[in-house]
Order: sequence, then C-alpha cells, then structure tokens
Amino acid sequence: VFLTAFFASKVEHESKHCNSKGFQRPGSSAFDRVYTANQNCGHAYPTFLAMLWCAGLLCSQAPAAFAGLMYLFVRQKYFVGYLGERTQSTPGYLFGKRIILFLFLMSVAGILNYYLIFFFGSDFEMYIKTITSAISPLLLIP
Repeated sequence: VFLTAFFASKVEHESKHCNSKGFQRPGSSAFDRVYTANQNCGHAYPTFLAMLWCAGLLCSQAPAAFAGLMYLFVRQKYFVGYLGERTQSTPGYLFGKRIILFLFLMSVAGILNYYLIFFFGSDFEMYIKTITSAISPLLLIP
C-alpha cells in the first residue's frame, strides 16, 4: 500500500510540473517515465500477490515473507531506476523476475509435496522447508 502510494505521488508530482492541461502530455519524457513505471508496477502486483500467497500457503511462510519483502524493495529500485535512464531499471526488473520465479517454485514444491502425500504417503515438507529457508538468503545476491 505504501509503495503504491509513493508511486502515485510521484506520478502526481510529475503531472503538476507539466505545462499542458489534460492527461495526455506529449513531449514530457519525465512524466512518461514516471507514468509508465507506475503502470508497470501496478500490472505486476496481482501476480506477485498470487505467488506470495500460494508460496506461503503451500510451502513455507518465512521464506515466502522474506521473498515478498525483497520483492517490494526490488520494485522500489525498479521504479527509481526507471526515473533515470531506462537501462537503470533493468537490474530491478531482472531481480524481481528472479524473486517471482522463487515464489513460483516454492508453490510448485508445495503442490508436489501434497500429491506425494496423497498418492504415496511420503511427506517431504520438512526437507522442502529446509531447502527454501536455505535458498531464500541467496535472493540477496544481485
């Protein structure tokens, strides 16, 4: 919520600094960058929430929460990088994709564990939690 409010305030700030009236502001590259960055972050947010919820519910809450916090910091980095040159936002974008992939793999591992329990009676939950807890700090590596 705070991140979305920050993004919206940046869009409003850039909108006020443009000379023309109306929503379409041709020629304002600063406004275009801020608006595009806000739209990109807003479009990725539902996917992030779904992956975070599934990973926490199906696999392990602590690594999922850590990855979720990291994702919020990464989106901030992406947004601020987008305000400069477009190439400055690339590291934040790639880092965000890696975190979403981690959350997705956690969800898949939780689903596979459920089916292993259901069909074969083998429970690998402790192994999965140990592995995800060990791997989650690796998300800090850029």
